[in-house]
Amino acid sequence: MEKLIECVPNFSEGQDKTIIKQITDEIEKTEGARLLDVDPGFEMNRTVVTFVGAPAAVEEAAFRAIKKASELIDMRKHKGTHPRMGATDVCPFVPVAGITEEECDALANRVAKRVGEELGIPVYMYERSAKTPERRNLAKIRQGEYEALAEKLKNPEWKPDYGPAEFNATAGATVIGVREFLIAYNINLNTAEEKFATDIAFELREKGRSARRGNIHPFYFKGRQILKYKESDYPCGSCDFSGQSIEDTVQHCKNEHNYDLNKLLALNGIDPAKPEGKSVKKPGLFTHCKAIGWLVPEYGRAQISINLTDYKVTAMHDVLEATRKLAAERGLVVTGSEVVGMVPLPALLETGKYYLRRQKRSTGIPQRDLLETAVQSLGLRDVADFNIDDRVLGLGKPAETDLVQRRVEEFVDEVSRESPAPGGGSIAALAGALGAALASMVSNLSIGKRGTEEVEEDLKPVADRAQEIKAALVRAIDDDTNAFNTYMEARRLPGKTDEEKKIKAQAIQNGLKQAVAVPLRTAQLSAEAIELAGKAADRGNINSVTDAGVGAHIAFSGVIGGVFNVLINLGEISDKTFVEEMRKTCRSLENDARKKLEQVMKSVDEKIQRLMQ
Repeated sequence: MEKLIECVPNFSEGQDKTIIKQITDEIEKTEGARLLDVDPGFEMNRTVVTFVGAPAAVEEAAFRAIKKASELIDMRKHKGTHPRMGATDVCPFVPVAGITEEECDALANRVAKRVGEELGIPVYMYERSAKTPERRNLAKIRQGEYEALAEKLKNPEWKPDYGPAEFNATAGATVIGVREFLIAYNINLNTAEEKFATDIAFELREKGRSARRGNIHPFYFKGRQILKYKESDYPCGSCDFSGQSIEDTVQHCKNEHNYDLNKLLALNGIDPAKPEGKSVKKPGLFTHCKAIGWLVPEYGRAQISINLTDYKVTAMHDVLEATRKLAAERGLVVTGSEVVGMVPLPALLETGKYYLRRQKRSTGIPQRDLLETAVQSLGLRDVADFNIDDRVLGLGKPAETDLVQRRVEEFVDEVSRESPAPGGGSIAALAGALGAALASMVSNLSIGKRGTEEVEEDLKPVADRAQEIKAALVRAIDDDTNAFNTYMEARRLPGKTDEEKKIKAQAIQNGLKQAVAVPLRTAQLSAEAIELAGKAADRGNINSVTDAGVGAHIAFSGVIGGVFNVLINLGEISDKTFVEEMRKTCRSLENDARKKLEQVMKSVDEKIQRLMQ
């Protein structure tokens, strides 16, 4: 698998397009780095840049961009609404594919060392790359922002991880590290009141807010009294309880509200052992969620700006639905939302499924349909266009030369030509994919309709799994041809010397085993598609039972075609143990698939007879 890293540097310039272009040019002219998105914010005076590439390319492009930013941006003149401490404020690296977190961390440290030594910029490592637990949190490192940096650097506790412990007046300081994929997600409100957005943001974010009493509904910030911790009086921020000691209140919060008060206080920069005189803290609704409110003049409305630092724990749709509820309580309306930069494919797919489940509809639909459901449900086209192909990371685009990109007539013509590939293996994969597609179709026809409630829970997983099999077998159409081509390339290797002969023989054996693995997987997935078609025939709409029958039959062709392509390639494989195991597997697969098909056909025939009576 190709190694791929994402880098999302944030530069403290969002107004001068010339400066932004000069910085991004450094990325684009780095061979192997691909610029995906440039998102400037005028009021924030900040630009979020997203690019990806192989590790070496990303490493070089990141350094070049940071260097150019330090030359063009003067922090002494910078003004903006977003917290910041340097020309390149933060530069996170995110492992995307084929690379470990440890490898990514080593890369981040190399970049940080180079920035510190060559550019004279103080660098702090954060998140997964933090040298101490206290520096994991970006907000904590950035406290006081650029204006407090000169004094901060005099404190030994804030000695940079790389670079000089000296104030760089023009470039400030930079934060670098490896983190989980961060989704920069903004929610738009039908108001120009920034304080309304901030009020909701504080309810959402993990660190919460200062607790108040009196007149807190509907706007919490209007509460008349800010609670403080005092000797023998340690109020709970979530209810009317007050402990005699901070330990009493910590235990109360754990037992009654299920949160760690010590952790919450530390998150807000309060020493849990000495909270006296500090404001009482009330936690927000979501972990791994940072949020602030601000006014976006170009949109003419207030916005809640959110960073989701672990979308697998806190999802966009969870935060959006909570915001819709909080907004309604305040007489506000959520008009839509936006993603800044890129969004991971799994995050958007899960959002699509979430809203389909709420609508009592099947989630076993094509991937593109799931993504479109998510985009519409989140309102991602509220203030700007959202192009799925450009903005979803990990979506993957078939090459123009791939078989699956061709029209049906072109594909059939290509199969009919004298070239050996595409051949039976690709056709077997296509047959299995069509069988799985029909199983999904019959299931979906019986979900969300009047009178289908008792079968829906049985058929929803059928539709989901059928879509997974369909997608895998569509990929196998080209995988089979590519595997055959790999084998043929091995046969064309030079074989004059003994060493060349040895290398060629090994390459041929590896190519043959690869040529076996793809059709074997085709046969296995096609066999599963038969089983799914059977479930659809048993529980699905009786008027579509013949579609399930066709799906089972064509999926059986996928099994047989896959088995044939395994067996034909075994003859030249020298590993006898491997050959015998493959033959046994193929016999078992074919026999089981034939039995499954007979059962499905029996069920289909019975239902057809019932319809004819």
